[in-house]
Amino acid sequence: MHDYLYIAGALAVAVAITVVLRATPFVVKKTIDQAPLLIDLGRWMPLGAIAILACYCLTRIDYLGNNHGLPQLIGVAVTVTIHLWRRNAVLSILTGSIACILLMNTPLV
Repeated sequence: MHDYLYIAGALAVAVAITVVLRATPFVVKKTIDQAPLLIDLGRWMPLGAIAILACYCLTRIDYLGNNHGLPQLIGVAVTVTIHLWRRNAVLSILTGSIACILLMNTPLV
């Protein structure tokens, strides 16, 4: 019987910590809304995330395989070209991904 009370207590503590951690950003939003550090993070984090993902993806290409990584490199080129042309992240990622997938699934002669 005491095991049930211990589990219920541990669960209550976990729920309380989760609620506090989830509510904290909304409570302190007014005080840190115009903080210079937060503004800089909001400006640079998307670029940093994209750079990390691009480095990860480009290091996983098999350049010694049958297609020598050509579909992936063309996909990257299409993504960069569309993004520079339209400045739309969703459109550029979607078109680059479609180009890469189509080239990877098309048999080369």
